[in-house]
Amino acid sequence: MQAPTIGGVRVRKGDGETVRLPRGASLTDFAERIGVDAAQLVQMLFSLGEMVTATESVNDATLELLGEELNYVVQVVSPEDEDRELLESFDLEFGEDEGEEADLVVRPPVVTVMGHVDHGKTKLLDALRNANVVDKEAGGITQHIGAYQVAAEVDGEERRITLIDTPGHEAFTAMRARGAQATDIAILVVAADDGVMPQTVEALNHAKAAGVPIVVAVNKIDKPEADPTKVRGQLTEYGLVPEEYGGDAMFVDVSAKSGLNLDGLLEAVVLTADASLDLRANPTQDAQGLVVEAHLDRGRGPVATVLVQRGTLRVGDSIVAGPAHGRVRAMLDEHGNELREATPARPAMVLGLSAVPGAGQNFLVVEDDRMARQIAEKREARERAAMQAKRRVRRTLEDFMASMEKGESQELNLILKGDVSGSVEALEDSLSQIDVGDEVTLRVIDRGVGAITETNVDLAAASDAIIIGFNVRPQGKATEMADKEGVEIRYYSVIYQAIEEIEAALKGMLKPEFEESTLGQAEIRAIFRSSKVGNIAGCMVTGGVIRRNAKVRVIRDGAVVADNLDLASLKREKDDASEVREGFECGLVLRNFQDIKEGDIVEAFEMREIPRS
Repeated sequence: MQAPTIGGVRVRKGDGETVRLPRGASLTDFAERIGVDAAQLVQMLFSLGEMVTATESVNDATLELLGEELNYVVQVVSPEDEDRELLESFDLEFGEDEGEEADLVVRPPVVTVMGHVDHGKTKLLDALRNANVVDKEAGGITQHIGAYQVAAEVDGEERRITLIDTPGHEAFTAMRARGAQATDIAILVVAADDGVMPQTVEALNHAKAAGVPIVVAVNKIDKPEADPTKVRGQLTEYGLVPEEYGGDAMFVDVSAKSGLNLDGLLEAVVLTADASLDLRANPTQDAQGLVVEAHLDRGRGPVATVLVQRGTLRVGDSIVAGPAHGRVRAMLDEHGNELREATPARPAMVLGLSAVPGAGQNFLVVEDDRMARQIAEKREARERAAMQAKRRVRRTLEDFMASMEKGESQELNLILKGDVSGSVEALEDSLSQIDVGDEVTLRVIDRGVGAITETNVDLAAASDAIIIGFNVRPQGKATEMADKEGVEIRYYSVIYQAIEEIEAALKGMLKPEFEESTLGQAEIRAIFRSSKVGNIAGCMVTGGVIRRNAKVRVIRDGAVVADNLDLASLKREKDDASEVREGFECGLVLRNFQDIKEGDIVEAFEMREIPRS
C-alpha cells in the first residue's frame, strides 16, 4: 500500500498514537520518533507555508500542526516532567523526603516578604536583621532576591526563621511568584498611611495561588496619618479576614523605622507555622533545594545563594544546579562567615559552580562530579533548544512575500547582561510585554550574567544589536571594541528606566503615521492666460489660509478633479506671498495642472504626523 500524499509529499500516516517530544524539538527528532525521513517533514511544512530546517528547534504550535496532518497526537513534555524524567534516568528524585517518619526533624519556616513598592518591605527586613540594604539599592527599589536567617524567642525557646526578600517592582512579578513557590509563609507588608495598593493585591494573589498562609504586617504605624483599621477593612474585601474580626489571618501593627513590635511579628510567623503547617525535613539525606539567586563574582566566579529544602549540604559535595555543576568549594552565610554545612531551610552562598544557574532552578547533590556534569549538560542542551524555539520568529511564506513587497519590517535586537540571573530574566519578561504593533519587533538574541565581554560586542556587531547592561560594566577591551564596531551599550540600574527607554526606542522605529489637516479654501473668480507660466487663477480666499508650501486639490461641483498638487507660485497683487488669509484676493499657479475653470475651489491641506501613544 502506498503512503498517502500530504501537500504533495508522500509521508506514512500514523494511527492516532501519541508522540512525546521535548520542548524545542527539531523536525529530525520528530522524524526519528515516527520513523520517517526528516527531509519529508521539511518539504511537507514548506507546502503548508512554513520554512523550517531539519535541525532547527521548532515551537509547540508547529509540532502540533505536523502531528495533526500526520494523524499523531503530539504531546510536548513540560520542562518539569522532562527534568523529572532526566533525573529518573540517573535513579534520582527531586522533591521528596527519603527515609521513615522518624527521620524527619522540625525545620525553620521559610518566609517571603511581599507588598507594594515603597511600603517598607526592605526597611522591615533591615530592622529584622540590623543591616542596611536600602542604601545600596538603586532608587530605593529592591532589584534582587536575598535570603537571610533570623532568630525569634517564642515561649522562652529560640526559633529560627528564614526570610526571603523579593523585589517590590511590578516588573519582578515572575521573581515574586517564584519567591512564593519557595515559601511556607508570606508576610504581606501594607503601609498604614497608604492602605491597599495594586501591588498589594498582586502579592496577595501570588501567595494565595501558592497556597501559603499570610501574616499581615501593618507598617508605618507611627505616622500621624496611619489608619490600621482601614487596612484591616480593605483586606477583608479581598478575603483576608483578621483574627479580631473572626477570621484566621494574623495582623501585626509594626514600625520598621522605629523598630516597634518586630518581636510580635516574628512570633506571629512562628505561631502561624505551628498552627497550620507541618514543617519537617530529613537532614540526613543528600541535599536538595532551590537557587534563590546567583551572580558572577569577579574574584570567586559563579556564586549561587541556595535554600536547602531537605538534606544537609556540605563543603565538598558534588552538586548540580540547573545547567551548572561543580563541587561545593566553600559556603558562606548571609554575613559572609564560612559555613561547613547547611541544614534544611538554611540559606547559603555556594562557591564552586561551573556557570551561573537561573534563579528558581533546583539543585541537588549527586554521587560524583561525572554524574553532575552529565545531568548539567543534558539540562543545558534542553534549555538551549527550548530557548531557540521560543525565540524563533514563525516565518511563513506569506510573511516572506509580504516583507519582500513592503520592505523588511523593523526589528530591534537586544543583548541583555545583568549582575544576577533573576534581574536578567525579569528584564527580559518585562521587555517582551512591550507592544507597539506588528511593524516593529523586539528580539533578545542573547542574555547572560556578568560583565559585558568582547564576545557580546562581537555578536552585537554581527547582528546589529544593542547591549543592555543592568548593574554591570564592560570588561577588558570591550568598550574600545564597541566604539570601533559602532555598537551601542546602554547602562541601567533601575528597571523602570530600561523599560521606558526601550519602549521609546521601539516607538521611534515605527514609520510615522500622518493625518490630513485642511488649511483653507479659495474660489477661482477669474483666469488669466500667460505664455510664460500657463493659466493663472485669480482667487478669493473664502476660508482659512492658502500657504505657498502646502499641497492643494481642485474641487469642481463637489468632486475632486486633481489631488496632491503643488503651487508653482502664490501672489498678492504683484508680490510673492508665503500665505494668504481669508477675505483676501490672490493669484496662484498650479504646477503641472492647467485645466482650471471659474467657480473651481482650490483646497489647501497639509499632512501632520500623529504622535505615537
